[in-house]
Amino acid sequence: MIVVVSGPGGVGKGTIVDALVERDDRLFLSRSWTTREQRPSESDDAYVFVTSEEFEQRIEAGGFLEWTEFLGNYYGSPIPEPGDDRDLVLEIEVDGAQQVKRIHPDALLIFVLPPSREEQERRLRGRGDLDHKVLARLKKAEEEEPIGRQLADHAVVNDDLEATINQMLEIIDAARSA
Repeated sequence: MIVVVSGPGGVGKGTIVDALVERDDRLFLSRSWTTREQRPSESDDAYVFVTSEEFEQRIEAGGFLEWTEFLGNYYGSPIPEPGDDRDLVLEIEVDGAQQVKRIHPDALLIFVLPPSREEQERRLRGRGDLDHKVLARLKKAEEEEPIGRQLADHAVVNDDLEATINQMLEIIDAARSA
C-alpha cells in the first residue's frame, strides 16, 4: 500500500509522518530528494539534499515515483528499493500527490490542513522560513487546499497533534482491512 500524506507547508506533515512511522512498524518513509537549502533547524536526514544537476540526472533515469518544482526548487520521491514489504509513506506536496494518484489510483491520500491560516503562518515562521518564503507558501496553500480536498481520500485538520496522529493511524488501519 502507498500512503500519501499531503498538505500545504506548515501543517505539520513531517512531525505527523515521523510519529506514524515510529508507531507503526509496517510503515516505511521514503526520504524525498530536494534541491533547496537545508534549514538551520532541519536534521541532515530530513531530505536527501542534492544539486539541480543530480536531481535532473535522476529524473532522466526515471528514478522518481513523483517529482515537482516548487518555489524554484525540485522535490521528489525516489522509487523504493525492491524487497521492502512494508507500506510506503510519502510526505509530499499536492503536485506530487496528484502524480501518485494518477499512476497509483489505489494509493491512500490523507490531506492535512492547518487549524487556521494564522496558525499555519506561525508554524512556518517558527521553523525559520524567511518572510518571502512564508508569504509564498501561504499563497500556495490557498491554491492547493481546494485541489487537495478534492483529491484526498481523507482530510484531517491538525489542530491537536496527538489526536491527528491517532486519527491517521485509524485511517491507515481501516484501509489495510478494506
